[in-house]
Amino acid sequence: MSTKLYVGNLSYTTTADALQAAFAAFGTVVSVNLITDKFTGKSKGFAFVEFDSEEAANKAIEAMNQKEFEGRTIVVNVAKPREERPRRDFKPRGDRPSYGGGARY
Repeated sequence: MSTKLYVGNLSYTTTADALQAAFAAFGTVVSVNLITDKFTGKSKGFAFVEFDSEEAANKAIEAMNQKEFEGRTIVVNVAKPREERPRRDFKPRGDRPSYGGGARY
């Protein structure tokens, strides 16, 4: 069973390849998901690294948590399951009519 780790406080210049190389020393890395801003494409400073075994993930936590990586002290721990967020429906408010938005000239 695979185990996913949260890796936080990364440098904004860190790449997925650099994370792959650093964490491969502890076991087989299944995937690296570096989180980026959807508009700018720049890193948000955290990632998820998935290992093929819990044993490899635990080795990585012990070795990398609170250690320096590319000039920053990183945080490494087991990722929490993603929480479901309530869906936001963008409906017009009842007290005024909807004209489709935008500026009027």
